[in-house]
Amino acid sequence: MKATVLGGAAASLLTISAFAADLGVRPAPLQPVIPPFTWTSCYAGVHAGGGWGKKELTDTIGIFNSITSYSSVSDDVSGYMLGGQIGCNYQFAPTWVAGIEGAASGGNISKTVTIPIPIVPDTASFRSTTDFLASVTGRIGYAWDRWMLYGKGGVALVGDRYHTDDVNGLFFFDASENRIGWTAGAGVEWAFTPEWSVKLEYDYYGFGTRSLLFIDSTGITGVNAPVNIHQTIQLVTLGVNFHARSGPDW
Repeated sequence: MKATVLGGAAASLLTISAFAADLGVRPAPLQPVIPPFTWTSCYAGVHAGGGWGKKELTDTIGIFNSITSYSSVSDDVSGYMLGGQIGCNYQFAPTWVAGIEGAASGGNISKTVTIPIPIVPDTASFRSTTDFLASVTGRIGYAWDRWMLYGKGGVALVGDRYHTDDVNGLFFFDASENRIGWTAGAGVEWAFTPEWSVKLEYDYYGFGTRSLLFIDSTGITGVNAPVNIHQTIQLVTLGVNFHARSGPDW
């Protein structure tokens, strides 16, 4: 009896399967498993922003002091920077990302200050310009899905130009330098597609104090002036990165 019932059930199932096959009914396909987003990638991008800083200059032998009665000048500079960056990230844990980045930018962070000359009715002007910044930094980030907060720090390079003269043409000093220092910063980055991200970043640059020779191209003073310059720069930038990925689409 049991054998008869089981045989009938099996026959019914075979009949239903055959009928479904004839009608073209197929089982639902398995849905692909989408891997979680990862920040592991190498990238390149551009950035733009504004900067400000302070240049503190001290005349070490009194050349400026004898002309203007000022032995030091404080110059609060400001301006813009445009540039690019390239780097790589590695997400080594569900929420932690490590990386390295190189960046360079050019622009104009500057200011001109005027100084009265009491010896004669005259006015001196002093201009400080930062037109280049570069850095190589390590990064560590905390990620949640497509958002990441990160900090960075490393070595920096700055390019500066200085000029001072007066209305009556008594002197005409120029100087320029490239100086190595350090930088530290922080930012937030959002990957709005698997390949593209946007970031907002703050960076602080410290370049310490260094002596720089100001050369008098007129020869009127007959002396070149070594000047101690202490400088710091701060920068806020908005950037976009393109991430080169290998493997499946995320």
